[in-house]
Amino acid sequence: MEKKFWMKSLRQVLSVIPFYLLTLLPLSANAQCGITNTAFQSGEFLSYDLYFNWQFVWVKVGTASMSTVQSTFKGQKAYRSSLITRTNSRADKYFIMRDTLLTYTTLDINPLYYRKGAKEGDRYYVDELWYTYPNGQCNVKQHEITSSGDQNWRNMKPGKCVYDMMSIYLRARNFDAATLKEGQRITLPIADSKKLLNTWLVYKGKENISMKNGSGKFRCLVLAFMEREDGKDKEIIRFFVTDDDNHLPVRLDMNLRFGTAKAYLTAMKGVKSPLTSKLK
Repeated sequence: MEKKFWMKSLRQVLSVIPFYLLTLLPLSANAQCGITNTAFQSGEFLSYDLYFNWQFVWVKVGTASMSTVQSTFKGQKAYRSSLITRTNSRADKYFIMRDTLLTYTTLDINPLYYRKGAKEGDRYYVDELWYTYPNGQCNVKQHEITSSGDQNWRNMKPGKCVYDMMSIYLRARNFDAATLKEGQRITLPIADSKKLLNTWLVYKGKENISMKNGSGKFRCLVLAFMEREDGKDKEIIRFFVTDDDNHLPVRLDMNLRFGTAKAYLTAMKGVKSPLTSKLK
């Protein structure tokens, strides 16, 4: 019974971490889906450790790594950004996870293509999105390969700018924190291979955050990720994002049905701007 409960808990923690790690803070959608990039540069690499609270003990269950480099997509200059999430050998005994998320965007962060290939337990599935912008409108072609091998195609014409779990992260890095007011609510138009997700964030102000294992302290913007469940607004996760030009997510606290999970930034390389938010 304990192993079954552990597997269910771990599965929930690990399956949502890529989504929570990436959905930060987009600006309001408009006819032009791009934004001037001031937050990151080609060659940025970030690493995270993932923890789950099991019977009052914090257990490391895996790692995540993120990279962004300049590349090309169908002949045009583009950013290629990827996220790899994997369980460690201890967690693999209960639930294996090997997820790879990939996106291509223009240099001003218009999404062009997205793919998620996910090995979760005994399941493997693929989500893909292709973006086009006829007459300034965003169209999305959706492709799903299910764990049973079925292929489903859909087309979505939302008439507004939408993003995926990766491109929203790149855009979110470039918001103007000076314009935020405590309690402000920001919508999140995010697509996958099936639907458009309508969730939101609430800005909670600023807080100084100590990192795990004494690796420093940062002044952070605090953001609560919300969804509506059973007619009630529910906080699913709290982000702590550096209060500087980089807007790096350094810690994530996840409130899950079976416990609490955290993700900590452990290493960074190629960060564009000075970490003026670091206190010590």
